[in-house]
Amino acid sequence: MLWSNYFIPTLKDTAAEDSQVISNSLMLKSGMIRKTASGIYTWLPLGLRVLNKVENIVREEMNNAGAHEVLMPMVQPKDLWDESERWNKFGPELLRFKDRHDRDFCLGPTHEEVITDLIKNNVKSYRELPLNIYQIQTKFRDEIRPRYGVMRSREFLMKDSYSFHLSEECLEDTYQIMRKAYSNILKRIGLNFKIVKADSGAIGGDRSEEFHVLAENGEDTLAVSDSSDFAVNAELLLENDQDAQSLEGQKSPDGNGLLEITKGIEVGHIFQLGKLYSENMNATVLDDSGTAKNMHMGCYGVGISRIVAASIEQNFDEKGIIWPKSISPFNLSIITIGADKDKNIEASSKKLYQDLSQKGFEVILDDRNDGFGKKIKDNELVGIPLSIVFGKNFSENDEVEIIFRDGKKIISTISKVEEII
Repeated sequence: MLWSNYFIPTLKDTAAEDSQVISNSLMLKSGMIRKTASGIYTWLPLGLRVLNKVENIVREEMNNAGAHEVLMPMVQPKDLWDESERWNKFGPELLRFKDRHDRDFCLGPTHEEVITDLIKNNVKSYRELPLNIYQIQTKFRDEIRPRYGVMRSREFLMKDSYSFHLSEECLEDTYQIMRKAYSNILKRIGLNFKIVKADSGAIGGDRSEEFHVLAENGEDTLAVSDSSDFAVNAELLLENDQDAQSLEGQKSPDGNGLLEITKGIEVGHIFQLGKLYSENMNATVLDDSGTAKNMHMGCYGVGISRIVAASIEQNFDEKGIIWPKSISPFNLSIITIGADKDKNIEASSKKLYQDLSQKGFEVILDDRNDGFGKKIKDNELVGIPLSIVFGKNFSENDEVEIIFRDGKKIISTISKVEEII
């Protein structure tokens, strides 16, 4: 990939309203996204590379957990939402509209109705259970005040999955499998997170937990034990007009240690729905005695586009983004300085680029006709883990400078570059 041919429209500054949240500001400055309308964004090539890497990790862990991928429609008919009794309950976040035949539809914020209808019409026996179905797809929620960039946008990319069971015990087993899968996703990406007891909200159900990436700009306040894994959304512990900070230092409800108050960004939520949807929508299977039984359901969502922003909120400095290696858009960059005057720089940098690319490294060759200052600032802004610089050192001593994102520098010959990176 040549930087001169790649679409990375970096910015020096962003508008005041776009600079209030670090991730939004850096995603705009680094040329990852552009705002199309309030809460609606276009993902540019650099941002899409990161988004796809998160998506691939999520897909791999879902497949490893035994789930089956489908793709359901974003447009959903009112009839299904009437069956679940959510058409009027969901509120104005559900974007409703009529087609040319005056039939009511909505843009899907979630897919419990569609998947329940699909399973009830295609699964008839308990022998076909348990079943875990997932999709990775665009969702739409008509937020009244979209904010935090892609963390609280109206249109977003989400992985949502739904499991079906004959018994509560079987649902619990799959719930724990999904809990583990979500932990694996966030560990593979390299994020510091907490699993938090939560309210089920508009989704409903008997039990739910949230997965929060810890970050100062998190919109949720968490109460976590300093001596155990206990963590809860602070709202669930507050009474009347009590402030969350008043919980600091209190004894943890699990009896282990004291509570600390921290901020988190919700990136995942898992639910045990029970029979809430299967009873309303008459979704049954025959048990071993031939009796029709309503299925127990689980629901599991992870915000793929939100994880991208949350990763930035947890990994940045004054220069720009510091990507976890697992989702960095490129493994490394090769920067040329003075290649127009020194043909050896041009030839040697291109050869190294080709050699590393053939060995599986994701490399971008910064061949722009700009000075070192401009190039290194852009490379640091977009968060590339390390840069190999062909410049004066190479012209004089056949050596390159390897600059890591944390500022560490190493002088090396080309023959030793692969050992270092």
